[in-house]
Parts: sequence; structure tokens; C-alpha cells
Amino acid sequence: MGGVPGSEPTADLTGWSRASFTGAGLTHDVYEKGTGPGVVLVPEIPGVHPGVLGLGDHLVQQGFTVAIPSPFGEPGRPVSGPYVLQVFPRVCVSAEFRAFATNARRPFADHLRALARDLTARTPGPGVGVIGMCFTGGFALAAATDDAVLAPVLSQPSLPLPVSAARRGDPGLSRAEFDTVVARTRNEGLCALGLRFSEDKLVPRDRFATLRRHLGDAFEVIELDSSPGNAAGFARSAHSVLTEEVRAEPGHPAYAARERVVAFLRERLTAAG
Repeated sequence: MGGVPGSEPTADLTGWSRASFTGAGLTHDVYEKGTGPGVVLVPEIPGVHPGVLGLGDHLVQQGFTVAIPSPFGEPGRPVSGPYVLQVFPRVCVSAEFRAFATNARRPFADHLRALARDLTARTPGPGVGVIGMCFTGGFALAAATDDAVLAPVLSQPSLPLPVSAARRGDPGLSRAEFDTVVARTRNEGLCALGLRFSEDKLVPRDRFATLRRHLGDAFEVIELDSSPGNAAGFARSAHSVLTEEVRAEPGHPAYAARERVVAFLRERLTAAG
């Protein structure tokens, strides 16, 4: 895993195998690496960039099999402003993601559930984890309607895009899917982990309040302080908890958040294994 002191941990595609996966009528390439319990790592916009691969390599080093679907962007390409502006409008209008819809069942969630079942069948342990980030953050929870998903992680979940009060409070999945997840928390002990920066307007407090109101203590929240003058020096625009804002320095808040994600996955995917 690359990077220099004071920068985001990054990596390239070295050692990752690529295979096409078809599920729920959708086909995407999936990059896979590692051994151990399975984790589906869903990239943030603009795609499987070096920061996502850095997180993936870290999870592999922690003993997981990591599968990264590539639903948008060019795998391995570094993030840049023009690149983000190229990808973002395309995914916003895609029927696969339904970026503005409330109470929506999104086709990509069905695809993720199929991928989670496939990974579960090929890896040790009782099920898999799913990490979604930014544009894909809420898909981790939507995937948890399937029994194969035991550890959903919602990092800065941004859908539906919070351009109205209804969208700000929407959990990012359909009511039927949400009811299934709520039932799993009550009947099966399912837990979810959510991460956000305190001042992140793309991930409104109302969304996390909705999740906490319905999921109760089954929804663990990590909120990093990005208010003016915060001790860690995060900008008020800080957004990517597990990639861009991580510094490989013990005690750094985003570093600690990443380590809590690893511990959460280990707890949920190995305790019953």
C-alpha cells in the first residue's frame, strides 16, 4: 500500500484479479484479492481509484477476501476534478442508481445482493460484509435485506442526493427493504455501522437520525468533527471518511474510524464462524 506521510493511503491494481459478474440482470467487472471472510467494497465516485484500492489492500492485509465491483469509472485511475465531473452526471441519471428518488428500490442493490451471495459461497464464515461509500453508501444497507450480508458499513451515504427535506431524511432504500432490515436487527441481531463528518452537507444529519430512529442501538454511528477549528484539522468540506481523509497515524480520527470498521467486520464475520 502506497502513500507518503500525511497523505491518503493508496494502491494500484497489482495482485487484483478481474472477472465479469452478472447478477439481477446487470453485469460489472469485479476485482478480487485476499483470503478469509468476504467483504464487498463498493467504490465511491469516480470509481475504483487508488484510495479505494488502498482501503481494499488494507482489508486484505487484515485477513479478508475483498471483492470490489466496478459499476462506473476507470479502475486504477487517480481522482481529479475533471474525472469526477465526467463520471458524476452519468451515474446521476442512471436508472441503476436512481440518484434523486425517495423510497426507491434501486437495481444496483439487487446486483450487490447477488454478488454478496456469490462471495459468501466461496469464502469462510457465515456471511459477508458490504462497505458502501458516498454515492454507494446506502447500498450497503439495502444489500442487508439478504441473509448473506451480516456487516453493512455505510460510509458517508449520499443517496438520495439531499436537495430537499424529504431526500435529506430518506434512508436510501425502499420502505419494504428498510422494513426487512429493521426486522433483521430485531430478530437476527443484525447491526450496521455508519460514518460521516459532522459538517458534511452531502450526508445530512437527518438521514442518520432516520436510521437511528428505526434501527436503534443496532446502528452504530461514528461522526468525525469537521467543524471550524476542529482538533484534527479537517476541512469543513471533508467527506471521504475511509479514503481521502485517512492518515496512517495512530490516533488520527479517520485512521481510528477505519480500524473500527475492520474490528466491526471481524466481530460480525468471524464470531459465528
